[in-house]
Amino acid sequence: PTATTAPTATTTAAAPAATEAPAEMSALEKYAAENAGGPGAIYVGDINQLVGPAKSVEQGDFDGNVTLESLERHLWIYESAFYEELLEKAKLTDPTPMTYDGEPITIQHACINRALLPCVALETFFAPNLLERTNGKVEFITSSFPELGLAGPDTLSLVTDGTLDSATIYGGYVGGEMPPIEIQNLWGIYNSREQEFEATQAVIKDIEELVLSETGGVIMNHNWYAGNDQFFFCREKIESLDDFEGKKTRSHSAALSDWINGMGADAQFLAFAEVYTAIERGILDCGVTGADAGYGQRWYEVTDYLVGPLVSFPSNNNVINGTKWAEIPEDLQQIILEEAAKSELEALRISAIQNEMGQIKNTTERGAGQDAMEFVPFSDEMNFRSLNTAVMEHVVPAWVNRVGDTSHPIIADTFNNKVGPIVGLRIEADGTVVKIN
Repeated sequence: PTATTAPTATTTAAAPAATEAPAEMSALEKYAAENAGGPGAIYVGDINQLVGPAKSVEQGDFDGNVTLESLERHLWIYESAFYEELLEKAKLTDPTPMTYDGEPITIQHACINRALLPCVALETFFAPNLLERTNGKVEFITSSFPELGLAGPDTLSLVTDGTLDSATIYGGYVGGEMPPIEIQNLWGIYNSREQEFEATQAVIKDIEELVLSETGGVIMNHNWYAGNDQFFFCREKIESLDDFEGKKTRSHSAALSDWINGMGADAQFLAFAEVYTAIERGILDCGVTGADAGYGQRWYEVTDYLVGPLVSFPSNNNVINGTKWAEIPEDLQQIILEEAAKSELEALRISAIQNEMGQIKNTTERGAGQDAMEFVPFSDEMNFRSLNTAVMEHVVPAWVNRVGDTSHPIIADTFNNKVGPIVGLRIEADGTVVKIN
C-alpha cells in the first residue's frame, strides 16, 4: 500500500543531564534534578527534565526517545492532581526501608499481550526496579493471556480465586461479569485524549472500589494505554458509511461492538492474538484496536488502510490476589506499591510520545517498511454518525441495559455527575441519552 502523509515525528532535543541539585531546592525538586533525562524522570515544574530516552526503543519514538515537543503537548498530564497524587504514593524522598530477610517471594502476573506497551513497561521498568530495590526478595514475573491460554473474560474470576497471583483487569474483557466497569471503555464519547484523562481522574476511585469489591484483591497500579486511538485496520478502503456496511470487524469489548454495529459494520469478538490470521484468511474484513497495539501485532502486513480514529487514552488496573497479598510482609507490600507508583509515573512520561507514534509507525516506511498503510480519516459524516447514532443510540444505552438499572450508582452518580458534564451527555431515568451543556 501507498502511505499518505502522516504526522511528522519530532526531533529530539538533548536530554538534560542529571545534576546535583542546589541546597535551597525542596527534596522533591532535588530528586527531579538528579533523575532528569531518562527513565524515572519526574515532573516538578520543569518539563525539560522529562526529555530523554525511554527504557527501550519501542517505548519511545523511532530512536527510543521522549521528545520535548510531545511532552509540551501533554502538559495536562503532568500538571494534573492525579500526577501529584502519584508523586506522593511513590514516596520518592522518603522510601520505606526494607526489614524483611526471609525467602524470596514470586508474583506471577498475567498481562493482556506482550506486544502491548503497558506489558513492556512492567517487564522493562517495574519488575527489574522492584527486584533491585528488594535485593532480590520480590520477583515480579510477567506472562500474557495467550501464553497462559486465557481469553480475557475469565481473568476476573481467576485472580479472585487465586489461580492467578496478579492480572491486568480490562473492563472490555470482564464486562460480562461486571458491566459497571465498562464505564472506562464507552467508545466514542470523548473528543480528545485530554478530555478522557479528565474523566478518568474523576472516576478512577469508583472503578477501584468496583474491582476491589469484586475480587477482594489489591490494586497495585494502573496501566495507561497510550498510542491507543482506536483504528480500523482494513483490507479495503473505508471512506463513507456505505463502505462500513456489513464489514466483518474484530472487536475487543461489548461497548466497542455496539459502536461498530452502530456504524453499520458487523462486530465479531476475537482474541487479540487470533486477529492477524483471521484477517489474512479473509475471515475478517477489518480489525479494531489501538494503533500501537495493531503495530505490535504487525497487522499492517495483512491490511492496507488505517481508518479512524476513535480517540482513546484509557487506563485499567493491575490487581494482586487478596490471599497472595496477605502473605507478603508489610514492608514489602509498601515497597511494591511505591515501585508501582514510580512505574506509573514513568508510564505517563512516555505516554506523551507513544500517543503520537501509533499512527506514524503504521503509515511510514520507517515503521512498517514496504507495508506502510494509507491513513483514511473519518469523514464529517462518519463523525456525526459516531456521536449521534453509534454512541447515543447504541453504546451508552446498551451499557445501561447491561448494568440493569439507571439508579445504579455507576450511572446515577459516576456517569451523570462525573463523566457526563465533561462529555456533554446525560443518561435519563428511562435509559435514553441526551445532550447537555
